[in-house]
Amino acid sequence: MAILLRKPPAVRSDEITDPAVYRARRQFLRGGAAAALAGLLPRDLLAAAARLKFSKGPFSTDESKTSLKDVTRYNNFYEFSTDKSGPAKLAQDFKTRPWTVAVGGAAEKPTRFGIEDLLTRFDLEERVYRLRCVEAWSMVVPWIGFPLHKLLAAVAPTSQAKYVAFETLHDPEQMPGQRGGLFGSSLDWPYVEGLRMDEAMHPLTLLAVGLYGDVLPNQNGAPIRLVVPWKYGFKSIKSIVRISLVSQQPPTSWNLTAPGEYGFYANVNPKVPHPRWSQARERRIGEFRKRPTLPFNGYADEVAHLYRGMDLRKYF
Repeated sequence: MAILLRKPPAVRSDEITDPAVYRARRQFLRGGAAAALAGLLPRDLLAAAARLKFSKGPFSTDESKTSLKDVTRYNNFYEFSTDKSGPAKLAQDFKTRPWTVAVGGAAEKPTRFGIEDLLTRFDLEERVYRLRCVEAWSMVVPWIGFPLHKLLAAVAPTSQAKYVAFETLHDPEQMPGQRGGLFGSSLDWPYVEGLRMDEAMHPLTLLAVGLYGDVLPNQNGAPIRLVVPWKYGFKSIKSIVRISLVSQQPPTSWNLTAPGEYGFYANVNPKVPHPRWSQARERRIGEFRKRPTLPFNGYADEVAHLYRGMDLRKYF
């Protein structure tokens, strides 16, 4: 009896898997990924990476996400404008490539990372975090990023590293708010921020490179920003170009400008009012009614131990 053997169809994996995801995965697994990705569009790369890592990250909230429209059109980014809708308009042509982040100071392996290096070196994940601003409004944002502690470990901090200082790009040509005048503010530039070392190393502290599964919009701090979800939003510095490990508490922009209103720690504390308004309640963008503000923005179980024994009214 003749037996007919059929040759299996020649189906390649890239005909089954989404091609963008397949190609990005191959690039991630291949040695020298950063060089190989030089010709790949950043948006394509991040979209693919986000899909590969689209499982909910640790500490994510189950609360309803703020709409993408609100997240990208209601922003505090004084480098572009003091008006909430201004950054979305004025940052459209902001150039985020090429971009490097210099990480050094009290470190054994100071390194200047290209943004492509960061996208390929560290596993990206989605984390849905609350964002609470000092003006008593809040959002729930699905960030894409990686924990700051992984970047710091890569440069090997020395025993002198007690704090981490951050610096935003200073480019008045691109950032009209840094020129003063109509779109400006009373802040000194560049914008600077800082964290205590244990805060920076906490697994909640995120370096975000995207949101809603896509690359960070310019008005949200492209191409890389900090997200510290238990602190007021002004601590989450945007468009970072320098990270320095230092031995002394670093200066921070809002604390320098108005020390009676903005402390170094800036932990969300409903019992400490801003001098001009209460912080006891907040309005979630997209909602009408206000809700009670949660201590540490709802992350007390994870971070309250960092401040045990501290007077949080004094160290606000």
